[in-house]
Amino acid sequence: MTAPGKADELVPHPVKDQLPGVDICVNSNPSWPEAVILAFQHYLVMLGTTVIISTVIVPQMGGGKAEKAQVVQTLLFVAGLNTLLQTWFGTRLPVVMGGSFRFILPSLSIVLSNRYSAYVNPHDRFVRSMRGIQGALMVASVLPILAGFLGVWRIVMRFLSPLSAVPLVTLVGLGLYQQGFPLLANCIELGLPELIILILLSQYFPYMWKSRRLDQFAVLISVAIVWAYASLVTAAGAYKNRPPSTQLSCRVDRSGLISGASWIKFPYPFQWGTPTLDAGDAFVMMAAALVALIESTGTFIAASRYSSATPIPPSVLSRGAGWLVRSILLVDSRTMDSGISLLLDGLFGTASGSTASVDLFVILMVSLSLNNQESSGPLSLLYRCQYLEHCTASCLPTHLLLTFDYYGIMVGAASAGLGLLQFCNLNSYRTKFILGFSLFMGLSVPQYFNEYIITTGVGPVHTRSTWFDKIMLVIFTSPATVAAIIALFLDCTLARKHSLTWRDSGRHWWGKFKYFDKDLRSAEFYALPLSLSKYFPSV
Repeated sequence: MTAPGKADELVPHPVKDQLPGVDICVNSNPSWPEAVILAFQHYLVMLGTTVIISTVIVPQMGGGKAEKAQVVQTLLFVAGLNTLLQTWFGTRLPVVMGGSFRFILPSLSIVLSNRYSAYVNPHDRFVRSMRGIQGALMVASVLPILAGFLGVWRIVMRFLSPLSAVPLVTLVGLGLYQQGFPLLANCIELGLPELIILILLSQYFPYMWKSRRLDQFAVLISVAIVWAYASLVTAAGAYKNRPPSTQLSCRVDRSGLISGASWIKFPYPFQWGTPTLDAGDAFVMMAAALVALIESTGTFIAASRYSSATPIPPSVLSRGAGWLVRSILLVDSRTMDSGISLLLDGLFGTASGSTASVDLFVILMVSLSLNNQESSGPLSLLYRCQYLEHCTASCLPTHLLLTFDYYGIMVGAASAGLGLLQFCNLNSYRTKFILGFSLFMGLSVPQYFNEYIITTGVGPVHTRSTWFDKIMLVIFTSPATVAAIIALFLDCTLARKHSLTWRDSGRHWWGKFKYFDKDLRSAEFYALPLSLSKYFPSV
C-alpha cells in the first residue's frame, strides 16, 4: 500500500525533444480545404508588415501609390516562391517566408544616398533607387549561399548547445518588444479588443467547448469580427478629425493600394531595369544578410519545436541557410533570410530581404505540412492575384494585421526559446551567468545604439569608413545577434574543461541530432527526396 502522500510526491517534468499536443505535425497532411484556409491565415498575418514596410520605404524612394502597389505585389509573389523553395529544398519545415526589418536600414542608406538626389522626377528616382537595392541584394546573397551550401554554417551550428540557443531564439521574439504594444496602441480602441478576442478564441474557448477546431481558425474569426467593428466605426465618422497617423492605423480605407492595383500581374526578373552596384552598399547589405541568417536560425529552431519535429541537425540548418531568401526593401522581422531567396529578392526587386515566420504556430498549435506543398501551393497562388491582395490590405486596418503578427512572433519565438531551458542545468552558476549576461546584453546594447541614433542622428561607431559604421549599426541593433554571439562565445570558452560543462549546457540531449543519420526521426523529418539528395546532401 502506498504511503500517505507518496502518490503526491513532486517530480520534475520529463525532458521532451519533441513538443507534444500539436494537432497537425510536420509529417501529417491536412485536407485541401483546411490547408487553403490555414494558408490564407498565414497570408493575412504576413500582409500587415509587408504593407507597413512598403508604406515607409517606397515614398522615400520617390514612389507613389502605383509603385507601392507593385512593390507589395512583388514582395508577396516572391514570398510564395521562396516558401515553396524552402519547403521543397531547404529545411522542409512548415515556415512561411516573409519580410525582415533587418534590411530596412541598408535599404534606406541606399535610397537616401546623395547619388540619387540628382533625379528630379520621382518615378526616375524610385527606379534608380530600386536598381541600387537590387544590385546590393544580389551581391549580399553570395554570403549565405556560400555559408549554406559549402557547409560553413553547419560547422558553426555544431558548436551551438541548448544553453546558447536559448538567448538566440528568445530574443528573436522579445527583440521586437518596441514594435509590439506600442504599435497596437496607435489604435487602442480597435487593437485591445482585437487582442482580447484572439486570446479568447485561441486559448480559452477550445478548452471550454472541448474543441480544437476553433483555435485553428482563430485569426480568421477575430479578423472578421474586428474588421466589421472597424468598418462601422469608420463609417460613423469617428476618425474624421483625428491625426493622419491615427487614421492610417484605424481606418479601413486609407492604404491607397486599390487605385494602383491591377487584376492580375506577374512580376518578372529585372522588371525595374538593370541593377547597379556600389561596393559600400553591398558590404552593408552583407551585414544585414548575416544578421538575418542568425535570426533565421533561431526561427528554424522554434519552428522545429512547434512542428513536433526533432531538434534540427546543423546540416539541415546549413541547407536552409543556402535556400532562405526573399526581398530587401520591405520586410518585417521574423526569422530566416538569406541565400537563394535573397538572390530572388534582388532579381525581382522587392526592396527588402526575406525571413521565415513561426508566428501562427503558438496561436493555433498547428503545423502545416508545407513539405508536401498542400499549404505553400495555395499560399503561392493567393499572391498572384494582385487585386485580391490589395483589396484585403486596403479594407483591413494596418494595425489589425500587425497585432497578429507581433503577438505570434514575440510569444511564439520567445516561448520556444525558454522551452529549451528544459535541456539545461538551471542549478549551475555557469548556466545562470551565461543566460543572464547574454539576455541582458542582447537587450541593452541595441537599446544603446537606437537611443544614440535618436539623439545624434548617427551611430555610436565613428570611423573614416561610412560603410563600416553602417555595418556595426546593422549588427549591434539586432538583439538576437548580440545575445547569440555572446552566449555562444561564453558557452564555448567558460569552464570549457570542467567535467560537468558538457551536461550543464544540455549538449548530451542534442548530441544524437548533430549528425543527420544518427536518429531515424531526423531522416524522416528533414530528408530530401532521393532524386534531390545527391545534389543537396544533408550530411
